[in-house]
Amino acid sequence: MGCASSVHISDRVVHHSGKGSEGSHAPQTPSAAPHRVGLPLKTPDHKTSVKEVQFGPMKLYKDQLQVLLVFAKDDSQSSGFLWACERAGFGCNVARTPETALQCFLEKHHDIVIIDHRHSRYFDAEVLCGSIRAVKSSENTVIVAVVKRPEREEASVMPLIAAGFNRRYVENPHMMSCYNELIQLEYGEVHAQFRLRACNAIFTAMEQSQEAIEITNEDQLIQYVNPAYEAIMGYQQGELLGKEGVEVPRSEKNKPDLLETINSCIQNGKEWQGVYFAKKKNGDSVQQNVKIMPVIGQGGKIRHYVSINRPLNDINKVDKYSDRVQAESQTDVQSGKHKDRRKGSLDVRSTTSRGSDGDSQRRHSSMARIHSMTIEAPITKVINIINAAQESSPMPVAEALDRVLEILRTTELYSPQLGTKEEDPHTSDLVGGLMMDGLRRLSGNEYIFATKQTHHIPGHLVTPLSLNDIPQYVAQTMENEESWDFDIFSLEAATIRRPLVYLGLKVFSRFGVCEFLHCTESTLRAWLQAIETNYHASNSYHNSTHAADVLHATAYFLCKERVKLSLDPVDEVAALIAATVHDVDHPGRTNSFLCNAGSELAILYNDTAVLESHHTALAFQITTRDEKCNIFKNMERTEYRTLRQAIIDMVLATEMTKHFEHVNKFVNSINKPLAALEETGGSGEEESVKSILTSPENRILIKRMLIKCADVSNPCRPLQLCIEWAGRISEEYFAQTDEEKQQGLPVVMPVFDRNTCSIPKSQISFIDYFITDMFDAWDAFADLPNLMQHLDNNFKYWKNLDERKLRSLRPPNE
Repeated sequence: MGCASSVHISDRVVHHSGKGSEGSHAPQTPSAAPHRVGLPLKTPDHKTSVKEVQFGPMKLYKDQLQVLLVFAKDDSQSSGFLWACERAGFGCNVARTPETALQCFLEKHHDIVIIDHRHSRYFDAEVLCGSIRAVKSSENTVIVAVVKRPEREEASVMPLIAAGFNRRYVENPHMMSCYNELIQLEYGEVHAQFRLRACNAIFTAMEQSQEAIEITNEDQLIQYVNPAYEAIMGYQQGELLGKEGVEVPRSEKNKPDLLETINSCIQNGKEWQGVYFAKKKNGDSVQQNVKIMPVIGQGGKIRHYVSINRPLNDINKVDKYSDRVQAESQTDVQSGKHKDRRKGSLDVRSTTSRGSDGDSQRRHSSMARIHSMTIEAPITKVINIINAAQESSPMPVAEALDRVLEILRTTELYSPQLGTKEEDPHTSDLVGGLMMDGLRRLSGNEYIFATKQTHHIPGHLVTPLSLNDIPQYVAQTMENEESWDFDIFSLEAATIRRPLVYLGLKVFSRFGVCEFLHCTESTLRAWLQAIETNYHASNSYHNSTHAADVLHATAYFLCKERVKLSLDPVDEVAALIAATVHDVDHPGRTNSFLCNAGSELAILYNDTAVLESHHTALAFQITTRDEKCNIFKNMERTEYRTLRQAIIDMVLATEMTKHFEHVNKFVNSINKPLAALEETGGSGEEESVKSILTSPENRILIKRMLIKCADVSNPCRPLQLCIEWAGRISEEYFAQTDEEKQQGLPVVMPVFDRNTCSIPKSQISFIDYFITDMFDAWDAFADLPNLMQHLDNNFKYWKNLDERKLRSLRPPNE
């Protein structure tokens, strides 16, 4: 029975409020208790309530102290402590058995626990103490053992300390002795534990801080670094703790005497603040604004140094040039003047502006654009010839040709024939590299490759228990997550590079994923945490921020009207899960690199869709091997198999070797039939549209197209987000080229040399050959004018830089 229901039964919990309330266990009067010899008639009142405790600059407020007495029998000793609790103004509970004591502690989390250690025949006091210590909340509880008065030699206290007791009390039923013991405990151990408890709040603040924090002792041995430090510098906590500061590599960019100046200042007890270059684990130097403060401790000596560091380069800084480009783009929209985004292709910019007819006019021009698409795989030419022949053919022939088209549209015949210009090596490398067997679009992560690497996200972050527990400042960054212009990098910063759990909780809640899967929110939270942990935080692109970005884009597309008409709930859930896991455990290298290096993954998957196969297999392994995060555990077998197949198919669709196949199938099986229906009209149009949208084969094509567009949507994001993603993707190509040269491997894309590459040219080529046609098709289906406008703006931005012969992400300050 718990301490909330307190009664006067010897083997139950007895509650004593310290106020003589009804139902309390009142101590006997002196006349009724001859063992209380020497009890004073008047005892000085104790100010129960030291409500405030000063802890450095913190003012702590404490509630009424709670005491748990564990005595099997009511005797003079237990009565003495009961009286002392009442006199001191402490709340008090009495438990008669270990079971009720543990239950009561779990409910009340007492500050002081006093256990009768005198009579082993009733219960084992040391075992009970160990049980209480096993409860996490007991780490700040003071536990006292009441022992017998020794008859001969004084016994050692070490067995009691080893069992978990803080101190012992030699039996003395005198009330003032009990009272004095409690008061000494309050002002000694309890106050000390109270201050230690407050340290948890301080450490939580440091763990969540976006500034890098390092604490060393007086000998400059590193004692603590926070997750922001790990993220910025690339180290894990275990690699630094216990090391001297001089053991960590220093940057050569600092002035020779700077370190000596800093040490001279802080060792004299003064703060130092200034700009300092720190060397990251990967060897890069990062310029930081640093503040180092000495902390005075015992003996008036410096006992610690606290360093707070903030990188000076702000990735989200908006430069004046980008504002000017956006203003120019807006002017162009209004005047209807648009330069071709792709050489030789239809001018699609004019179709994104809104006239008086609005959606219907734009929809018609979008469909016309689909008929003019320039993807010319051999199978596309065949279908066009058959379509033309049908128009003048007799009915039997036309019907036979319909059957031929049906077969062709569901067979693997969609690989294109691309011609690239020799004078454009960026385009040649991009198209050749990405369309080779076993290659996939890489997304820019700086990663030092090795056979075995630890790659977990910094581990000391507080994960929200539920959607309601998300910190306010994180929730504020997600307020507009339903907007396409949502800033994923603000969420990355607010969550210290752990955006996937937070965004996942909100998006999955909005789509009712837990209800569909019949799983609890805690299971979903554990799953999101497990998945995010297996993304490499050291990658600059293929990390959990990219996964969160793709999840955001997927959720945005799922809300578009025509997509909602096409997909069932199982499709929506599959899409959200696929987006979350689609690059889990990505090593920051392409499939071709893994194949050329003879990696274990390449051997396992026969050099075919190596990473995509690994992402899906690992995602299901992570999910099903641990009951706590198995979001599928309550699903029916058939329903689970359907969901699993849909997830696998969508993740495998992100592999770029089949890029044109997926786009061609989508255009020929969905867009062109829809365009034909819109042109002919008729009474049965609505039913025919529904038939096209909801057929099982076409639902698969829609889901593939959806995740493909979400995966490479960076060029369609607002300019500043597009620029940041371009920087990250470029770094990965550069890093891979560096490593290929170091290891003597074939260099897949030689133009991506960090010393010579033009980032604007690479972006122009990628947009021209992969993005434009795919998003034209997706826009014609889902109606995405804002994305197409961003694509126009971004293409103009890169084109402008290229025309000025600039190779960098941004122009020099003008």
